[in-house]
Amino acid sequence: MTTTSRPAGSRISRLLRSSAGIAIAMAVMNVGTYGFQIASARLLGPGQYGALAGVMALMLVLSVLQLGLQATSARRIAADPEHVAAVEAAVLRTGWRTALALGAVTVVAAPLVTRLLRLDGLLPAVLLALAIVPATVMGAQAGVLQGERRWLPLSLVYLAVGVPRVLLGIAFLLVWRSESSAMLAILVSTWVPVLVGAWALGRHPRRETEVTEAEIRRDVLRETLGSSVALLAFFAMANLDIVVARSVLDEHDAGLYAGGLIVTKAVLFLPQFAVVVLFPSMSTGGESRAAVIKGLAFLGTLGVVGVVATYFLSDLALVFVGGASYAGVQDRLWLFATLGALLSLLQLLVYAGLATRGVWTKYLVGVGALALVGLGTTASGVTDLAVKVASVDLTVLLVLVALQVVRHRRDDDAITGS
Repeated sequence: MTTTSRPAGSRISRLLRSSAGIAIAMAVMNVGTYGFQIASARLLGPGQYGALAGVMALMLVLSVLQLGLQATSARRIAADPEHVAAVEAAVLRTGWRTALALGAVTVVAAPLVTRLLRLDGLLPAVLLALAIVPATVMGAQAGVLQGERRWLPLSLVYLAVGVPRVLLGIAFLLVWRSESSAMLAILVSTWVPVLVGAWALGRHPRRETEVTEAEIRRDVLRETLGSSVALLAFFAMANLDIVVARSVLDEHDAGLYAGGLIVTKAVLFLPQFAVVVLFPSMSTGGESRAAVIKGLAFLGTLGVVGVVATYFLSDLALVFVGGASYAGVQDRLWLFATLGALLSLLQLLVYAGLATRGVWTKYLVGVGALALVGLGTTASGVTDLAVKVASVDLTVLLVLVALQVVRHRRDDDAITGS
């Protein structure tokens, strides 16, 4: 009796076509992204890395249009799969237009960014403006793939985000150790997932429907802007603390805070695949409640594990942060892991609001972002700033949980007619 084994490539392809494949691809993406940050922290040192961290945090804030486009197209396709061709055309056209507009505005604002983040020159801010163009386009492409639950090509897009960044980043920094070199690597690597996304969409022609692109383009733009406002508020909460740190702390302490935020971002983004996989279900009425509960339980458990692991393995965590240069923050890394856990839960609830086109989510998170900046400017040190940021995150999280309870209870009442 003979047995045949499937080729390794076939098994890998089958895995990447599943939701588990998204988890693996996003894990690789995040490992690549934070591998780049770890390498940058080691090669640049606290002073220069603090400046780079500020630029990258601003890039994440500017990426809200990318995520808004992704959320809009994924929600619309999941809720109305018959009109994929029209949604795709509208989203891609809107993506290119908004990307070019955002890039132009960011170029104009480059002198202000340079002054705000105390950069050594104008070049890092200009490179940031150029990099935001392909990043925004990628969001439109990824949203179509996510809405159709085409996990294999979406996995390839995510792999193309992380792997080139860490490889090119290390190569560029070994040649020229500066924040400009790091941002040049980000600019080049950000075009790779755009090429992968264009290839994936081009290989899967859509069936035309009676609904045309022009009929839905305006609604797509309106929803994208609404989603982007909510995501802007969230990313402001997740990233403006480093800008505050650069403003109120001295350069060394700001660099230590930036090093601690590597742990925060790892805890926040490593389980991000759960949001990607659950979002189409959160956009469907019958699946929404179960998806939110499942997500909160999963991310909450991972967050607790991350905080405990960071507390007891702070020596190991310090290696990933940047080594002995960041020893001054080692005993507080568990606090930065707590920030990541809170932000992970906040992110899920923000997307839950977007999935149902909720209005209040963006206002609540926006108030939280303003409170974070206002309270953060009164901080006297690294620990004080981290504690104040955590208190704002926790408050907004509890309010959003209450909002979800009220929303689902209202939906139940509407179904039962009571």
